Amino acid sequence: MQEAADRADGILDEVLGEIDPGVEWAHDPTTTGSCDVSRRRTVMTIISTERRGSFLGVVDRFWRKSGFWITSVNKDVEFPAIYARTADGFGVSLSFGGKGQAFFEADSPCVEKSEVAESTTPPNGPAYEGVYPLPRPNIRSPFWSAGAP
Repeated sequence: MQEAADRADGILDEVLGEIDPGVEWAHDPTTTGSCDVSRRRTVMTIISTERRGSFLGVVDRFWRKSGFWITSVNKDVEFPAIYARTADGFGVSLSFGGKGQAFFEADSPCVEKSEVAESTTPPNGPAYEGVYPLPRPNIRSPFWSAGAP
C-alpha cells in the first residue's frame, strides 16, 4: 500500500505541476480500504465558474498526453468533473464542489495491505494540519478567480 500511496502522490504532484498559473492546495485525508489507498488534494485557490472549463481542459490534456484513459466527464456548469484511469490501474479524478473548490483524488488498484504513512509532499500553501474539513477556497488568483473566460 505504501508504494501505491507514493505512486498516487506522484500522479497528483505531476498534474498540479502542469497547472499554469499554479494554484495553492492542501492535503485531504489519506484513506485505506481492505486492499486500496486513496490520496487527495484540495485546491485552496478559487476557480471561478468562467475558468472551470479551462482548468478542466489543462488537466484533461495532461492526462491524455500521459496515456491516461478518460472514463467519464460531468459537464455540469457548477460542479463539473473528469475521471480517468492510468495504464497501471489507478483511478484519478478532478471534481468541483461549492465556491469553486477543486478536488483531486488518486485511488490505487487492489494492492498488498501494509501501513501507509502520510504524504511527504509539502502543500504549496497553508498545511491546515489537524483541520477537517478543510475551509472553502480562500486564495484569489488574478487568472483562475477571474470572472471573464
